[in-house]
Amino acid sequence: MPRLRDTLWSAAALAGLTACAAAGPVRSPDVAMPAAFERAAPAAAAPLDRWWQSFGDPQLTALIERALERGVDAREAAARLAEARATRRGALADYGLRGDLSASARAQGTEVLSGESAIVVGGAGAGGLPGGFGGFDQEGVARSANVDFDVSWEADLFGRRAAARREADATLAAARFEYEASRASLAGNVADALFEARGLAVQLDEARETERIQRSLRDLTRTRADRGLAAPSDTARIEADLAQAVAEVERLAAELRASKRALLVLTGEAAAPTEGLALTGELRAPPPVPASVPGELLARRPDVREAEARLAAASGRLRLDELALFPRFTLLPGAGLSTSSGGFADATTAIWRVGAGLALPILDRPRLLSQLRAQEARAEQAVVGYERAVQTAFSEADQTLVRLAADRRRFDELSAGERQAERSFSAAGILYERGLTDLPALLDAERTYRGARSARTGAQVQALRRTVQAFRALGGGWSPTEAGLDARGERP
Repeated sequence: MPRLRDTLWSAAALAGLTACAAAGPVRSPDVAMPAAFERAAPAAAAPLDRWWQSFGDPQLTALIERALERGVDAREAAARLAEARATRRGALADYGLRGDLSASARAQGTEVLSGESAIVVGGAGAGGLPGGFGGFDQEGVARSANVDFDVSWEADLFGRRAAARREADATLAAARFEYEASRASLAGNVADALFEARGLAVQLDEARETERIQRSLRDLTRTRADRGLAAPSDTARIEADLAQAVAEVERLAAELRASKRALLVLTGEAAAPTEGLALTGELRAPPPVPASVPGELLARRPDVREAEARLAAASGRLRLDELALFPRFTLLPGAGLSTSSGGFADATTAIWRVGAGLALPILDRPRLLSQLRAQEARAEQAVVGYERAVQTAFSEADQTLVRLAADRRRFDELSAGERQAERSFSAAGILYERGLTDLPALLDAERTYRGARSARTGAQVQALRRTVQAFRALGGGWSPTEAGLDARGERP
C-alpha cells in the first residue's frame, strides 16, 4: 500500500507540473482613448440615467415607462437574464456535494405443490425445488427493502471551484449588462419612433396647409380668368399643383399610420388601433446633452461592460481548461439500510461506506490540450471583442456629438430662413391679388416658403432624434449606481 500511494502521488505531481505551463496569461486589452471628444457637448444638469425626463415631455416619459414594463423586448431581455441566473446556479452545483437517494422493494412468495417447494415471485411460479429449500418446506411471503444514499464530493485542491465561480459570475454579469443594454436601446427606440411620428404629423399638417393654399390659389386664379385678368392655362397649372398636394397628404397620412403602429409594437400594444394613439405635445428644441469624456464610456456603456464581463468569463474558462490537466480527488461516502421480513428470519441491516477516488488525465491529455489551445484562441477573441466595443463606443459618441452640433446650427439657420420665406410669400400673395405681379412669381414664392418650412421641420425632427442618439451613445438609459450591481452583475 505505501508503494501504491507513493506512485499515485508521484503521478499526480507529474500531471500538475506538466499542466502548469500549458496556458499563458490572457493579454491585457488596449483601451486607450483620447482625453476629450472632438466636439465637446454643452454642460447640462439632466442626468443620463433617465435622460428622457430632460425633454419635459409627459407623453414621451409615459410611453418609455410602458415599453420598459410591457414591451416584448423588455420581457424577452428579462427572460434571458433569468435563464443566465439559472445557468449560473447549475454551473456551481457541479462542484458541490452530489448524490442520489435510491430505494428498492421486493416481495417473494413460496408455497408447496405436491411435496415440492416452488418459489413464486410476485405471485408467479419460478420453478420447483425438490425436497424443499435447504431441507425445509418454507411457505409464505418474504419481503425486503433497501435504501441507499451515495455521495460524491471532489476535493478542491487546485482551485477548480473558485475558477468555476469566477467564470459563472462573469457570465451572469455579461447577461445583466446585456439586459440593461436592451432596455436602454428600447427606451431610445421609443423616443426615436415618437419624434419620427410627430415629425410626420407636423408634415401632414403642413401638407394640408399647402393643399388649402393651392385651393385658394385655384379659386383666385379662376376668378381672375373669368374676369379676363389671367390666362386659362394658369388655372390648369394650379390644378396640377393641387393634385400633387392632395397626393402628398395621402402619402404622409399612410406614413404616419405606419409610424404609429411601430410605436405601439415597441410599447407592447401591437394590436391596438392607431387612431387611439393621439400624439400630444409639439416639436420642441432638443435639450442639451450632459458633458462627458471618452473615459466615462468604459463605465457608462452597458455594451462595453458586457464585453468586459465576457472577457472575464473567457479568462475563467481558460483557467478551468488548464485545471482539467490536473488530477481529481473525489471522496465517496455512502450509507444504506436493508430490511427483510417473512422469510427464514427478520432482519434490519445498516451499511456505511467510505471511499476515495483519483483520476489522472493520461490518455485524454491530447484532447484536453487541444481544448485548452482552442480556449486560448477564444480568450484572445474576447480581448479583441472588448477592444472593438470600446472603439465602437468612442466612435459612436464622437460622431453623434459632431453631427448633433451641426444639426442644431442647421435648425437655427433654417428657422430664420423659414420666417423670411413666409414673409416673402405673404407679400407675393398681396401683390398677385392686386394684379401687381404674375402667377409664376407667386408660385415661386409659395414653393420657396413650402420648401423652407419642410426643411425646418425636418431639421428639427433630425435634431431631436440625434439628441436621443447622443444620450444612447454616451451610455444613458440605465444607472449602475441605482441598479446596485455587484461583481456578478446582480442586485445585492
